[in-house]
Amino acid sequence: MKSMPTEHQLNIEVVYASEISYRCIHLQVNAPCTIESAIHQSGMFAFYPEIDLKLNKVGIYNKIKELTTLVEEGDRVEIYRPLKQSAMAARTSRAKNQIKPKQRSQAKDRV
Repeated sequence: MKSMPTEHQLNIEVVYASEISYRCIHLQVNAPCTIESAIHQSGMFAFYPEIDLKLNKVGIYNKIKELTTLVEEGDRVEIYRPLKQSAMAARTSRAKNQIKPKQRSQAKDRV
């Protein structure tokens, strides 16, 4: 009688986007496999040595997960960059730099 294998292969992808480039690595991992193990197996650190799993958040399909979360068939493991500023600070900065309607009409008159 043949014994059944205790592990099976999962097809997943690991993605990371730096400020200037994006990489998506498709790979097969043995189940069970954690997010952390999948990232290490992907070789992503060779392309982006700035990734620090103590600082970078990770997730699956845009949902934050722990490094110990088990991946499933077809999962897209995402490594997120730390924000340079909060969303509120970014909106405030854009609002300060935006020309107000009254200033815009005066600028047109000067041309």
